[in-house]
Amino acid sequence: MNAQTLVQKVWNFATVLRDDGVSYGDYVEQLTYLLFLKMAQERQDLDATLGRKASERIPKALAWPSLLRLDGDDLENHYRKILVDLGHQPGLLGIIFRKAQNKLQDPAKLKRLVMLIEAESWSVLDADVKGEIYEGLLERNARDVKSGAGQYFTPRPLIKAIVEVMNPGPSLVVADPACGTGGFLIAAHDHMAMTAKGKLTPDQAKHLKEKALKGADITTEVARLCAMNLHLHGIGGEDSLVEGGRDSLASPPSELVDMVLTNPPFGKKSSITVIGEDGKAGKESLTYERNDFWTTTSNKQLNFLQHVRSMLKPGSGRAAVVVPDNVLFEGGAGETIRRKLLHECDVHTLLRLPTGIFYAQGVKANVLFFDRKPGAAKPWTEHLWIYDLRTNLHFTLKENPLGTDHLQDFIACYQTKDRKKRKETERFRVFDRDALLARDKANLDLFWIKDEDLEASENLPAPGILAHEIVQDLEAALEAFSSVEEALAKE
Repeated sequence: MNAQTLVQKVWNFATVLRDDGVSYGDYVEQLTYLLFLKMAQERQDLDATLGRKASERIPKALAWPSLLRLDGDDLENHYRKILVDLGHQPGLLGIIFRKAQNKLQDPAKLKRLVMLIEAESWSVLDADVKGEIYEGLLERNARDVKSGAGQYFTPRPLIKAIVEVMNPGPSLVVADPACGTGGFLIAAHDHMAMTAKGKLTPDQAKHLKEKALKGADITTEVARLCAMNLHLHGIGGEDSLVEGGRDSLASPPSELVDMVLTNPPFGKKSSITVIGEDGKAGKESLTYERNDFWTTTSNKQLNFLQHVRSMLKPGSGRAAVVVPDNVLFEGGAGETIRRKLLHECDVHTLLRLPTGIFYAQGVKANVLFFDRKPGAAKPWTEHLWIYDLRTNLHFTLKENPLGTDHLQDFIACYQTKDRKKRKETERFRVFDRDALLARDKANLDLFWIKDEDLEASENLPAPGILAHEIVQDLEAALEAFSSVEEALAKE
């Protein structure tokens, strides 16, 4: 059975569970638990056959065969016990099963899903096929707009293009502080392995498998999906490469890395929920007091940009970060950060992304590429090259999705091996540092191609996207007024 057929078979059962109120996200999560148990048992059986030491630490009483013997309430109760007990285990087991809950309320449906997984021999599939199956499930889950899962899913053609131009080597350490389901980490691993061309020493192979990648996500459930995705791609060992349930912005990085590839979550404000004396819930802005940050702000995207810079090794660290448009032009803390970034880093490339490529509609985003440099009196950024993949280009998730071919011109213009060979084209222009710093608020929101949408009303985006963009503009204006109000209150 090929991967596509197996994905369809496994996914078809989701329609049955939807009638019981089980969301796509909950379904993928339950699949994660059961698939892990089944594959662990298959590996244990293989180890026993070959006379090797068992690679998994799942107690016999909690292992896959214990589920096959039960039905009804006994099955449901035992499944709950497995989830709770394994959630307290160290390493990868703890990440996969941490705070795990059974979302399948009907024991008959649980039994059917167990038998569906039992019918396949998953370990005989190579890592690419297993990874393809799981990626297929994650992408289907991301299409479920109501669940909000799309915010964790960066288009894979975009990830592939970013990794290709960043060109990570097999000896580097690559991190993603907002890893989602692990798209950047997996693409980086594949590229690093391909770069090595099979000529790795045992120590290099061990590094690539167990130490070359580091991921974190504030959401435990998403970190679980990422850990499983890496596991199914044959990446990692018994210790997880992913930290879950930890806010990456809360503290300075414990170690510096060679490269950061990340798409931090959309949404500008960081906030926490507080309960007042009257019992009502409210929101308070969350700021991070970090000595390594240039400025204090509650803007989540600006904080992530500062955090990424702090993660990089001075002199050699490189980053590619997906940022929304407001990061390019917002005043106050935004201006401070842009000027500092242009001074202390080589901010050499900006890729303006089209709308319609993310599952969250109407998002206007960019990819900012920069290298961290050692301290110096003179600004490190000399020129910023901007590639406009947005103006007069229209994509949708279904009818006209962003594909690998749409990014080939950007990859060619980037000149990965020697950026000094870059040349201007219609969509690729260079801007001098002094001209950037002279702009109001060091605004990096630059464009030069004539926008046909402004010339013809029939080319306007869909009403839903227009409405979303209007809401974003109003929110940005309200935030600006709030900043003024806060400043006046302090006088």
